[in-house]
Amino acid sequence: MLPVTAFAYPIEVEKQYQGVKIDYATHDVYHDTGAITVNNFGDVDAKCSVVFTNGPEAPRTRRVQVGAGKSVDVSSKFNRSIIKLRIRLTCQPA
Repeated sequence: MLPVTAFAYPIEVEKQYQGVKIDYATHDVYHDTGAITVNNFGDVDAKCSVVFTNGPEAPRTRRVQVGAGKSVDVSSKFNRSIIKLRIRLTCQPA
């Protein structure tokens, strides 16, 4: 039997990078909150757009700047429990 706090859900990431060296890690933070850690392994700063989509709810867009050699955590909370989270990550040089 699973503990009450088990709330894993699938996360799909669609990525598009233009001239930057980016990697990511996704996190299922809570039943209604998802997150992604964006890592910049390049020598130039990157500006990224992260779009979180959960079923019929309106997509949530977050824009972040990730310095060269740095990482940034980006999260989004939804009104409903997440069944399947879709994230679109787009990055380009800043």
